[in-house]
Amino acid sequence: MLSALLFAIAGYLLGSLSSAILVCRLLGKADPRSTGSGNPGATNVLRAHGRGPAAATLAGDVAKGLLPVALAHLLGMSPAVVALTGLGAFLGHLFPVFFEFRGGKGVATYIGVLFGLSPWLGLTFCATWLGTAFVTRYSSLAALVATVVTPLAALAGGTPGPIVFVLMLMAAAIFWRHQENIARLRAGTESRIGQKKD
Repeated sequence: MLSALLFAIAGYLLGSLSSAILVCRLLGKADPRSTGSGNPGATNVLRAHGRGPAAATLAGDVAKGLLPVALAHLLGMSPAVVALTGLGAFLGHLFPVFFEFRGGKGVATYIGVLFGLSPWLGLTFCATWLGTAFVTRYSSLAALVATVVTPLAALAGGTPGPIVFVLMLMAAAIFWRHQENIARLRAGTESRIGQKKD
């Protein structure tokens, strides 16, 4: 129980390091919470500041999901502890204690957690995202579809129950964070990949 608590807290604190905000500060760019969509994530950084800062943001967000989970694995922690570590990192990204609890939507950190749990889960997400994005040209829809597919793939592949449960919790949180995107998808006003805004 103590191990689960310590790893979850460590994951949360690491997840609370907002890559988007830190990258923009280091580069002297505007805070992503005050530009574009106001979301401190790679997509908003890309639109506001370009590919370089966005790539650094994406790498940071993935890493903070991957590293604590991979470490818990390496130290031989139980599936429940590993799952809680990933959940901690994910919640840290959504509600960062260091940045007024104003976090991102969680997709990149979710991907990092997946790769930390199992490379095939991470690859399942990426392959689903790429396939959906290729067909629909909607990044948000691709992320949502991949977010649903991955826990189902984990369940079908015999992944331990605590991990599947946590993946489902994170999937529900990602859908909650994408409410505006879902509304725009339904209205047909969501931006497609490569589409320039007026």
